Amino acid sequence: MEPTPMAENPSPHVKSMAAFLIRFYSDQLRSIALSPDPNLHYPLYIEFAELVDYDPPLARLVFSQPSQYLNDFDDAAVWAHRVVLENLKEIKDRVEKNFIHIRINISGSPLECPETFPTIGHVRVKHRGILLTLKGTVIRSGAVKMYEGSRWYKCRRCNYSFRVYPELETRNSIVLPSICPSQGSKICEGTNFQFVENSITCHDYQEIKIQESTQLLGVGAIPRSIPVILKDDLVDIVKAGDDIIVTGILTAKWSPDLKDVRCDLEPILVANHVRRTNELKSAIEVPDDVVMKFRKFWNCFKDMPLKGRNAIIRGICPQVFGLFTVKLAVALTLIGGVQHVDALGTKIRGESHLLLVGDPGTGKSQFLKFAAKLSNRSVITTGLGSTSAGLTVTAVKDGGEWMLEAGALVLADGGLCCIDEFDSMREHDRATIHEAMEQQTISVAKAGLVTTLSTKTIVFGATNPKGQYDPEQPLSVNTTLSGPLLSRFDIVLVLLDTKNPEWDAVVSSHILSEGMSDKVGRDEDLANIWPLEMLRRYIHFVKYYFKPVLTKEAEKIISSYYQLQRRSATHNAARTTVRMLESLIRLAQAHARLMFRNEVTRVDAITAILCIESSMTTSAIVDSVGNALHSNFMENPDHEYCRQETLILENLSAVEDFSALNRLEVL
Repeated sequence: MEPTPMAENPSPHVKSMAAFLIRFYSDQLRSIALSPDPNLHYPLYIEFAELVDYDPPLARLVFSQPSQYLNDFDDAAVWAHRVVLENLKEIKDRVEKNFIHIRINISGSPLECPETFPTIGHVRVKHRGILLTLKGTVIRSGAVKMYEGSRWYKCRRCNYSFRVYPELETRNSIVLPSICPSQGSKICEGTNFQFVENSITCHDYQEIKIQESTQLLGVGAIPRSIPVILKDDLVDIVKAGDDIIVTGILTAKWSPDLKDVRCDLEPILVANHVRRTNELKSAIEVPDDVVMKFRKFWNCFKDMPLKGRNAIIRGICPQVFGLFTVKLAVALTLIGGVQHVDALGTKIRGESHLLLVGDPGTGKSQFLKFAAKLSNRSVITTGLGSTSAGLTVTAVKDGGEWMLEAGALVLADGGLCCIDEFDSMREHDRATIHEAMEQQTISVAKAGLVTTLSTKTIVFGATNPKGQYDPEQPLSVNTTLSGPLLSRFDIVLVLLDTKNPEWDAVVSSHILSEGMSDKVGRDEDLANIWPLEMLRRYIHFVKYYFKPVLTKEAEKIISSYYQLQRRSATHNAARTTVRMLESLIRLAQAHARLMFRNEVTRVDAITAILCIESSMTTSAIVDSVGNALHSNFMENPDHEYCRQETLILENLSAVEDFSALNRLEVL
């Protein structure tokens, strides 16, 4: 591709822009000058806040008329590049670059206001033609194409060269000016123009679609989406499921010609700058005064830490009476363990997965909805009620082009995916969810689209048993879920609605008294019950602040329990693999975080074992675990723990000698 001509005398705006770039961004210009390939399209990132401070009128023009002034900025970048190149005469083999594109970052500038940073659902005609910023999640990504970006023409009368850009609204057709656009001292009124050979500039082109976050919408609101056009260096930098902030120019294009479908102008955003915000997906603000409340809370319960823990998890789904085991499992699943990466780059996930299998009316859906409220980023779906993308990802045809559409697991990347009716998944979901849950990626090879998407997601599933639950049969028979899929879950709790008159009397009294307690209201006393917002902040804080490490004592207990299970693996062998050992470590780390510490102690290891025992998918060494549906909060949990610890250590003594371990010291 030959160099494209440029105007010999740049406009004052271009000169001012070039001076701004040389003054503030000479390092980037020097880096571009030292690059060897002249045919690449190079980005030059600038801060809009610096432009506002340097030249406020110019910044206003860039904001109000970006279609013109962003092109002028690109020309100014090439002029500034040539100036920098002249100052590098000592470097041999210098190559002039002809394609440099300005990328404007509005972070920290006055453009971060509701008028120029609206939600996708509030984009209106008034936003057309200005520098607009939108935030959303990528739900579709198309293939990379090539299109004509500009071409040069010369006036046959005065030989003035000018560039013409295709118009998106007219499907990239070239519209020549009516008269010569020269701006010399003598006006040329020529109307005959000649195309300059080899002056066509081509660009990489990709179309994606972003959707506004469902967490920011009210009840009943439908999340809106908008197509986004990426060009040159911006293509292929985002994938389906990514959270991004896009700055660009809002315009419109004609919808594709389809039979019996009306052709309309559709809004579309031509991107200038794209910023991924995946690391901010689960960001919840935790002020210092709230952290001090957490520390003060644990100082009050330093002599009875398990009672303090129960006060926290009692705030999980408070409308459901009891179910201590389920609430503890939900808390440990949301907090999760620490991701481990070995020397070869192999990752062992830190996110835990939870499956509730129970009879109708046992509160499974209540826990799903409440867990979604505790997570800042969550997607609730059902096995069959999801979109055409299902739970994973699919290829869809949009306007004659194949695009990838993200499913629930991809959209929940970095958060929580709640799946009701888990056993009613589609066939293609059953084949790919194994990789999504364990490796936390989805490998796609559909319709010529080959890629890998991230699914770093906590999976919280709920399902009913197939008919009457038979305790004599394995869980895979009772639920129609395969053994390998069940082994992906760290905790599988079975909630059986067995007849228990005493329990029924207590539950009925609790339900009838709910109306009275709502009228009285609840205060901020953390010693009794934690409000929802405080729970969200606490879970977020301990999850990202603490990185627990196993002590030798905890390692010894976990290892002995795993060996004992392997010896007696006459039952479901799928659960007694290395995955169970990894689950024990994750649950112990999660419990340490829940207990507000950076060290996994004996208490955490024993609690992890009790959670695994409650799954009813392993051989129980603690007979007192019982039905998870009828588990309740103990008056003195620390005393009850001592009894359970003694029982577990006695059973583990067949593998390891624990006589040297002292009796529990809670601290």
